Amino acid sequence: MNKNKIVGISILLLVILGIAMIYFGGFYAPKLMIPPILTGIGFLIIAWAFNALKK
Repeated sequence: MNKNKIVGISILLLVILGIAMIYFGGFYAPKLMIPPILTGIGFLIIAWAFNALKK
């Protein structure tokens, strides 16, 4: 595997994990939980940065 493929797979996994954390923290929990939502947004920002660096 080359570098771009590894970065692409890690970006995809970070986005999936970030969306799952936002979903579970905001909709699935009994009350609104801010830490998982903020962590999920952080994962999405890291994936965005990796995508910008990939090019």
